[in-house]
Amino acid sequence: MITISIMLATIIQALDGTIANVALPHMQGSLSASTDQITWVLTSFIVAAAIATPLNGWLVDRFGLKKVFLVSVAGFTIASVLCGVAGSLAQIVAARVLQGVFGAALVPLSQSVLLDINPKEKHGSAMAVWGMGVMIGPILGPTLGGWLTDSYNWRWVFFINVPVGALAFYGIWRYIRPTPAQRRVKFDMFGFVTLSLAIGALQMLLDRGEQNDWFQSAETWFEAVLLALSLSYFIAHTLLRPAGQSFLDYRLLKNPNYVTGLFLIFIVGMVLFATRALMPTMLQGLMGYPAALAGLVTAPSGLGTMLAMLVVGRLTGKVDFRLLLGAGFAITAFSLWQMTHYTLVLSQSDIVWPGIIQGIGLGLVFVPLSAATFATLSPQMRAEGTALYSLIRNIGSSIGIALVQTLLVRNTSTVHAELASQVHNANPALQDPSSVYNLATDAGAALINNEITRQASMIAYVDDYWLMMLLTAAVIPMLLLIRPPKRSDAPAAVDHAALD
Repeated sequence: MITISIMLATIIQALDGTIANVALPHMQGSLSASTDQITWVLTSFIVAAAIATPLNGWLVDRFGLKKVFLVSVAGFTIASVLCGVAGSLAQIVAARVLQGVFGAALVPLSQSVLLDINPKEKHGSAMAVWGMGVMIGPILGPTLGGWLTDSYNWRWVFFINVPVGALAFYGIWRYIRPTPAQRRVKFDMFGFVTLSLAIGALQMLLDRGEQNDWFQSAETWFEAVLLALSLSYFIAHTLLRPAGQSFLDYRLLKNPNYVTGLFLIFIVGMVLFATRALMPTMLQGLMGYPAALAGLVTAPSGLGTMLAMLVVGRLTGKVDFRLLLGAGFAITAFSLWQMTHYTLVLSQSDIVWPGIIQGIGLGLVFVPLSAATFATLSPQMRAEGTALYSLIRNIGSSIGIALVQTLLVRNTSTVHAELASQVHNANPALQDPSSVYNLATDAGAALINNEITRQASMIAYVDDYWLMMLLTAAVIPMLLLIRPPKRSDAPAAVDHAALD
């Protein structure tokens, strides 16, 4: 019952990161917002969640896990109602900020609880359950959001959280035992403020950089300078304070498995979310797929992920972490290699099968990576460790999406110029009066330009898939840095190793 309750909380938070995407055009008309303004519905949630995530460790230490969990679920559910009843852009942005603040704790705390209530030999299975809850958001969010918006109203993408949140709240209140507050660490206000400014500036830079033409804009320069200064102050402040008294306990970074896990989950976040962001726009923009069909052909990748997680959950602890991770990264790289062969002429099976294979690969990675990252981390540091783990995954996804979108725009422009340079009057095929591509007519020139744009966009998408494939393959040698925990390790020894 504990597992069911906390996974309901995880699912509604994971869904809300993507479920509102397809409803934006409907919100724009209803709230009388411009295209640029309506994106704040997404940005406000992401930035608020990113800033609030590092607070989880201190909040649990100060108030106890159960209280933090209950307040987070209740606050998230109430904020969802406020989003649904919002009558203006300002109201829904404010409600989305509240959603992000209260929802930031749900995913890391659910991971921490599952690790706490299961013995070490069951951690693989526990992380499989947790992973399915986390992965269901980017997989089912757009499809469910589109169905709710078309069948009912955009407000239902938020109202759907209310019954799920109520069940999660009851289960957590009924079945999780209260834990006493430790109050071991005083709140480090300077550390929190500088880290919050750095995270907020990074998220704003990534979310708005493409719209602002990156460093051609004064706003981007301001965000970059704020990021550099805030991060520098935070690092210096953290290193100069005694261990355990800074906002982020740097002793976490002395654990080799944990640090390697942070880097790998950063790459997983980049590859997973960047690919998810590319596929729908490619299918709808270049191949004319309606939104519902695009959702159907991409959804099977989630099925592959869930099946892989169910299997690997039983293997974790019996098979070396590194073998499972190596297989997962290799399968993911293979699926991305298949995507590098995409053209403008694709069957639906050409989309479905690479997606399923990629889902299997990511499923093989996600579960053992979570287990390996926390295998040698003390229980006392799990709340802070899971918060940082979730934060790094989210930052990886933001950077990945910004990176592929920027490269997509720029490569499309570059390739378009190269292809257009080959179109000239010396080509007999373009001078045939009976051809629709006759350059002598305005209609023919427009058709040729449209086709060049489509071809250039397809090449740019393929370039992005090449980048994702190379990144995935490049991290495989890093698996050698992960040390499998010894079966004979006593909990005290693990705690000492993590805390010293």
